[in-house]
Amino acid sequence: MGIFRRPRETSAAVPASISEFWEWWAQARQEIEASLNGPEGGEQQPGEGLPAALVEELSSRVHKIHPELQWEIGGGEDEPPVLTVTGAGDPELRGLAERWVRAAPRAAVAGDWRFHPARQADPEMLEHKLVLGDHEFDLDYVKLGMRADANLARVHIAAYHPDFLFVSDEQRLQVAAHVLDWSMGEDDVARWIGDVTIATEAPMDALPPSMLPAVVEQIAEPFAEPTWLTGESRTPRGHPARLGARFPLHRQDYPLCDLHVAITLPYAHSNPDRLPVEPSAGALRKFEKKLAGLGDRAVLAVRETGDGLRVLHLYADPDSGVVAELDQLAAGWSEGKAKVSSTSDPGWRAMAPFRPS
Repeated sequence: MGIFRRPRETSAAVPASISEFWEWWAQARQEIEASLNGPEGGEQQPGEGLPAALVEELSSRVHKIHPELQWEIGGGEDEPPVLTVTGAGDPELRGLAERWVRAAPRAAVAGDWRFHPARQADPEMLEHKLVLGDHEFDLDYVKLGMRADANLARVHIAAYHPDFLFVSDEQRLQVAAHVLDWSMGEDDVARWIGDVTIATEAPMDALPPSMLPAVVEQIAEPFAEPTWLTGESRTPRGHPARLGARFPLHRQDYPLCDLHVAITLPYAHSNPDRLPVEPSAGALRKFEKKLAGLGDRAVLAVRETGDGLRVLHLYADPDSGVVAELDQLAAGWSEGKAKVSSTSDPGWRAMAPFRPS
């Protein structure tokens, strides 16, 4: 049973580096726009032409938020410019990128810009060539082997391009990553794509990347509403334990929930196996029902029950005030002294033992 000691209150309030970024952006935006537009009558496309000094400054500002964050500028002739700051699928960085985008300026300061905390789907990019180092990949030749895994709600991918025979593993993986992001968008790749392998021969029944969203939609449809997976184990004392895990539960759906909260509730009425019976079972259900009213500020992920205790594992937004509400709810528990503990866990690492495999 996972019971945590309560550390000092952990907060993920907007770092000063994010505020500093947007203050700098307000001053630098017009210069950036002028560089992207290029000289009058030129043929530059948005995203091209940033002078080295601006690239270095923008990189420095982003890396000051976190050194592993990446940025890119996009857009088109008939579309507003887009700035994306992303953790490139790293769940540890998803909350930080979300806080960056939610702190973005409004209206006059932002201009026509759009801002994203994750790469967006852009199927038109699949019609172009991708240059990596000294090699140019014609993406028309990309094929994807797709194996649907209904038990995991994932699609496993084998990515193929004939040029994979002649390039490094790093370049192969970069091609696969770009193709998946352009096909689905970075967040949906994290939600629904499982293992990604590289194929040097075209997989049987391989499909073009444009078909990937349709395959993912079939996998995702049964899980429009999350369900609970249940299982049994043993407590450290050797008694039966019951486990329940919300499935599927995606980090990307709760981007600000960086705090793992464990609520331990002792129950007074149990059977000989020390599992809850009425009226304790009903009281536990009522307590969980109250958690459902917290909205996207906190989500119940796992419940562990045994040895007279139920431990509820939640992920919470540490800056929403919800932890104080959870403390108050626990204080009202009538069947013993409830405990609330919390620890920062932006990558949701504590959930690894409870994920189906």
